Amino acid sequence: MLGSTHGTLTTDSRRARVIACGEQPAPAVHGRPAATDDLDVSGRPLYAGVPDLDRFFRPERVAVVGASDAEGRPNTGITRQLLAWSERVGAQLYPVHPTRESVFGIPCVATVGDLPEEVDLAVLLVSDPLPVIEELAETKVKFAVAFASGFAETGAEGAAAQARLAAAVERSGLRLLGPNTNLNAFERFREDLDGPAIALITQSGHQGRPVFTMQELGVRLSHWAPTGNEADLESADFISYFAEQPEVGAIACYVEGLKDGRSFLLAADRAARRGVPVVAVKVGRTETGARTAASHTGKLTGADAVVDAAMRQYGVIRVDGLDELQDTAALLARARPPSADGVVVYSISGGTGAHFSDLATEAGLSLPRLSAGKQAELHEWIPEYLDVSNPVDNGGHPVGDWRGRKIIDAILADPAVGVLICPITGPFPPMSDKLAQDLVDAAEETDKLVCVVWGSPVGTEAAYRETLLGSSRVATFRTFSNCITAVRAHLEHARFSSFYRSPFDEAPRTSSPSFRKAQALMRPGQQLSEHAAKQLLRAYGIRVPREQLVTSAAASVRAAGLVGYPVVMKASGAQLAHKTELGLVKIGLTSASQVRDAYRDLTDIARYEDVPLDGVLVCQMVEPGVEMVVGVTQDSLFGPTVTVGLGGVLVEVLRDSAVRVPPFGEDQARSMLSELRGRALLDGVRGRPPADLDALVEVVLRVQRMALELDGELSELDINPLMVLPRGQGAVALDALAVCR
Repeated sequence: MLGSTHGTLTTDSRRARVIACGEQPAPAVHGRPAATDDLDVSGRPLYAGVPDLDRFFRPERVAVVGASDAEGRPNTGITRQLLAWSERVGAQLYPVHPTRESVFGIPCVATVGDLPEEVDLAVLLVSDPLPVIEELAETKVKFAVAFASGFAETGAEGAAAQARLAAAVERSGLRLLGPNTNLNAFERFREDLDGPAIALITQSGHQGRPVFTMQELGVRLSHWAPTGNEADLESADFISYFAEQPEVGAIACYVEGLKDGRSFLLAADRAARRGVPVVAVKVGRTETGARTAASHTGKLTGADAVVDAAMRQYGVIRVDGLDELQDTAALLARARPPSADGVVVYSISGGTGAHFSDLATEAGLSLPRLSAGKQAELHEWIPEYLDVSNPVDNGGHPVGDWRGRKIIDAILADPAVGVLICPITGPFPPMSDKLAQDLVDAAEETDKLVCVVWGSPVGTEAAYRETLLGSSRVATFRTFSNCITAVRAHLEHARFSSFYRSPFDEAPRTSSPSFRKAQALMRPGQQLSEHAAKQLLRAYGIRVPREQLVTSAAASVRAAGLVGYPVVMKASGAQLAHKTELGLVKIGLTSASQVRDAYRDLTDIARYEDVPLDGVLVCQMVEPGVEMVVGVTQDSLFGPTVTVGLGGVLVEVLRDSAVRVPPFGEDQARSMLSELRGRALLDGVRGRPPADLDALVEVVLRVQRMALELDGELSELDINPLMVLPRGQGAVALDALAVCR
């Protein structure tokens, strides 16, 4: 269950705003160095405080506190494994124990204060690491690992103990892995495997075993970071570090809870800048808590929807299962950049090809129809009665002789083809053996991706174990779905990387004049009336209807004349969230008598409902367009988030929305619109003109700036409906709700 094993902390909203707006980050605690010299557009360090983990994974000196060589003791097995690991990485190990003179023949010191020289890493095999952390503060040790459990994973009392531990670590200047971690970081990794490697991060050690075991299938692993409760070092620290390592081709993560949303985004940004794919299983797809937001916006997206959107923004590939994690990470680590998006399915069975092609097309892969010339070429070796347009059905017999390789080479030579997938649903030797060998040989001579799905449930066949798994160029899968998931991730990540521009480079660096106007309108702890909320929008250049706030029937008639008939009249008060449901909106009023009557009706209803008003709004009636909703909510992990979706009275029924975490640019704002199921409404349907998309995008970006600049002061914003008029005519916020912190 999310959060039950590893304690998580929420991000500080002020810190989120500092990072997002590009203000000077806080200096690194105790001089902890940033891992690189990356700077933002103002020349300030972008990754201040990110640790250099070289001395964690490759220490020169290691202290084992609580070391033991007594048979039958748990610490003995751990000490033995650490001793073997130290020898592999070339580190000197120092046992620390108050009552032992030596451990495994190595002289032992009584306390960490007795260590003969500074150590890079201290491994704490004690039930209470807090006193040792305080002792280590004087030794200048760089890193420590605490295996002990009984902290945030156990409840409130354990969480308090973890907070004390985190505070001690902060004072000490060292960096801590754990508590509630394990020995995964000190595993034996195969050194006989070549090529780019997977770096693994897990909050649950056992959940990383399938990825670690892939070494036995020829997939290289370079690191494993079991982050545990993340009292100090977190997944984001390791993502940032692994993204810098030249041997790392992809980062695989199993995440139960994010400690700090903004740190995670900065780490994902760092990986995206370097083109290093991050593949993650993130637990918690179901809603774990109810939101009580007054606005529509807060009800449109749950916490997991925000996590999902944030990952997509920064190119993190989210998968559901551990099998998908291992297969997708392995492909992304080893595959070269695609030369084209086109996928060709090639099989020895028409049924197999058709089945796979259906699934691949439904998943969004592009299966281009091969040209007439290419089909004619393939028919030189494949009988004319077989379909070779894509999928390519060879009928079986050609794979048994020289024709098999000719067919594969011809497909790969097509410039529209970037990926060749061959599903082999079961072994059929010698035909399947020859086909596997031809695919491997062809893969060695092309830069294009060659994938094989070996569908046999046995998996002991030589064609699979030796031929396919023996190739570092062929991506081999056991299921159709995992192959499709991995190939789609590969192509999407390549597109993402080619267009990626870090939002932290483009985020606003200083507060705008709009901010000062808007700040004067804020009322801490209160919900603003519609009139005040619209003034807030005006401050940020968001168009609202002509309107006047009146407090008498006579004034409403004068206002209608100034605004221009027909008019809309609405009750306005700080406690009004949804006026339509209470009958507090009157539309299409065309005369002075209708306006007077409407004023009396609105004020009578408000008195009956015991709703205090600050007046009645007399508003311009705007021509119909596409009703949208744009809003801001606060997420416990990421701070302010911006939502856009189909609006109007059915907003909570349709629940058609997209969300992003600021900062983001125009490309992401447009991408939000493409995610909407009702996107076609904006393009014009049933004879209606296309909507003004540019104006809608501009509103989203202005709302984003408002969210960033008023973070800490604005709790929620709900513009509904935002009437998006036909192309070239703009967008008008017809109603707005704002809640101040």
